[in-house]
Parts: sequence; C-alpha cells; structure tokens
Amino acid sequence: MSPLPSPSLKVTNARVWGGEPTQLLLAGGRVHAVGEAAAQAACDVEFDAGNLLALPGLVNAHAHVDKSWWGKPWESFGGESSTQGRIAHERARRDALGIPSVETTLRVLQQSLLTGTTRMRTHVDVDLGVGLDGIEFVREAAERLDGAIELSIVAFPQDGVLRRPGVLELLERAAANGAEHIGGLDPALIDRDPVGQLDGLFDIASRHGCGLDIHLHEPGDLGAFEFDLILDRVERDGLPAGLVNIAHGFALVDVDAERRRDLLQRMGELGVSMTTVAPVRMRQLPLHELDAAGVRFGFGTDGIRDLWSPYGDGDILGIAWQYGRSSGLVRDEDLTRIVQLASSDGAWCATDESHDLRVGDRADIVLLDAENAMDALVRRVDRSAVIAGGRLVDLESMREVPWE
Repeated sequence: MSPLPSPSLKVTNARVWGGEPTQLLLAGGRVHAVGEAAAQAACDVEFDAGNLLALPGLVNAHAHVDKSWWGKPWESFGGESSTQGRIAHERARRDALGIPSVETTLRVLQQSLLTGTTRMRTHVDVDLGVGLDGIEFVREAAERLDGAIELSIVAFPQDGVLRRPGVLELLERAAANGAEHIGGLDPALIDRDPVGQLDGLFDIASRHGCGLDIHLHEPGDLGAFEFDLILDRVERDGLPAGLVNIAHGFALVDVDAERRRDLLQRMGELGVSMTTVAPVRMRQLPLHELDAAGVRFGFGTDGIRDLWSPYGDGDILGIAWQYGRSSGLVRDEDLTRIVQLASSDGAWCATDESHDLRVGDRADIVLLDAENAMDALVRRVDRSAVIAGGRLVDLESMREVPWE
C-alpha cells in the first residue's frame, strides 16, 4: 500500500450528519477514507470527536470581508440610512479606519473560521479611490490563513459602474488579473441606465470568462424587469450555467406568484443562481419554489460590523437560523435542507467540486455538540472544533486577535 499523503489526521467518534459514530481519515487535505477503512488505517495524528455532530465546513455565499471594522474600537452609526447615504458615509470614513487593509480583513476571516466557515464568496470594493488594492489585501489575508478558507472574489463596484467613469476599466483589469467574478449594483437606481450597466458587465464577462454576481435590491416591477434583462443577456451570450448570480433579488417576493414562477423557471433553465442574507423585517426568498425550479441558492452574511451596519459576527449558521425562522420553516426536512444550503449544497459559490464528508472531498469538518443538523440550527450551537483542509484549527489562537 502506498504511503498516505502527509499530514494525515484520523477523526474518530464523529457522527456525520447525525448518524452513528464513525471514523474519517483525512490525508493531503482530503477525506481519504470513511468508516471501517479509516478505522484500520495508520495516521500521523488521531483526534477523538467525542460523539459530536459532524457537518461539512460552512459556506458564506455573500460577504464583504474588506469593509469591516471588526477588532477596532466601536464605530457609531453615522450618515444617512439610504443606499446612497451609506455609500457616501463609507467613502468619508473608511480611510480613517484603515479600510481596506490586510489586517482588518484577516480579523474578519479569522472570526469566520471560528464559526466554521471554510468556503466563501466575497465582494471586494473596486472604485476610483482604492483601485484594485482591496483585492490584493483580501488575497494576502487569505494566504496568511494558509488556505484554511477557500475564497472566490467578486470585484464589486459599490459606488456605481457608469456614473463613475473609469470603473468599467477597473472591472476589466480585475477580470484580466484573475478575479473570479465581477459585480454590479442596482442598474436603474444607482446608474439610472440598466441596459448600459448590464451590457458593460456582460461584455467583460463574455470576453474574460469570469462570473457575474449582481446586487439587485430594486423592488417590484422594476426589479423584475431587471431580472428579465439579466436573463436575456445570459441567453443571448450563451453563458455557461453557474456563471451568473443575483444577490438579494427582493423583487422576486414582490411580484405575483405567476410572474415569480416564470422568472424562477427561466433562471433554473439558464443556470442563474441566487444568494440571500435573510434580511430581517422582509419576506424571505421562497425555498420550496427555488428548489422546484432547480435554482441554486446560498446564504451570506453580507457586511460584518462595517460602516453599513454594526451587526454581524460572520456566523452563517446564524444567518441560516434567521432565514428559517423568518420563513416559518419548522419541518425536519426543511430545517435539514437549510443546513445543507449553509454547507454542502452552498459550496457552488466558491468551487465546482463536491463539498461534503465523502471520500475525495476537501477535508472541511465542523464539530458541534448537537443531536442532529436540525438541533444545531435551531439552537445555533457553538462550534466545538473546526477542521479546514485536513488540519485542526487552533480556535483559541483565533480568539486571541487583539482589540485595538
């Protein structure tokens, strides 16, 4: 038998998805064996999970890790509450807070890892003030964690695309430099030119083969019209399934059931996905209708203690709880489905590979003192241990990040 890739770690007495205690052999950052085959194999290190529940690493499908003041002194909420007001306030205050920077980003990533997040799609501001620096800061911060969190980056034009000459060129450069996606934002309300913004973004995506991830807060018929514009361009350009995502998509719950059904059916056929941050005080995107239409769906934290809001702690299980409770979902199958979307079935936002606790999967495991996935969700159970890429995360050292 050929030697195992190093380092190897055997996790014993883990209840995968709430099943009977079993063993998992992790080697070379992957799940190498499960069950009896794992039990019989030699390894470098053995870790007793103590009959804890084992879930795949959590997935944050919509974050803004470059914008946080996590770890800094309290920042009082200021500025106007509108989207335009938040943008203006952020632009006025970010330099004084050292946003963006490697250190502030690293603190957010460490906090996310503490909660069990091992995969993430993060939007990173690209504008005339910071250029592409934020992307480099985020990449460096991720490198400092030695790959514990797999990142997929969206070059995000928070301040608008067309209304700021030069932003399209920055997005072009970001795509040419390897950003996995470029973003867009409220094409009608921000740029007041939905056709122009979307044509510019789709042109870049088509030429560079990168993804598109578009914030769409616009409500009602206006938002639904922009769904149509996006879907028309996906179809026109022949973009592969999985390349385009619509974030927030509030219009989907504003329109009548027939209009929503038609939009979802078309999204499923074209492979356009959706992400939500499960906003409180708002109707939630409909889980059963999304699943029925075959629309991939994921949960995100949005900003984490930033100049838009002081709320947020990086915990996707908390966002999943918020979504489930706000949606009135209580049946076991629905609660389990929510946890799947927060873990195994949400990984599409960052990777094309399988993300579970099966042989060949990347070895990302979250251990929780819970009876099953439903129990872990409704009680928002603390994470007892986190394994990322086959390595046991030192949670205590992550907690030692100083507050300035």
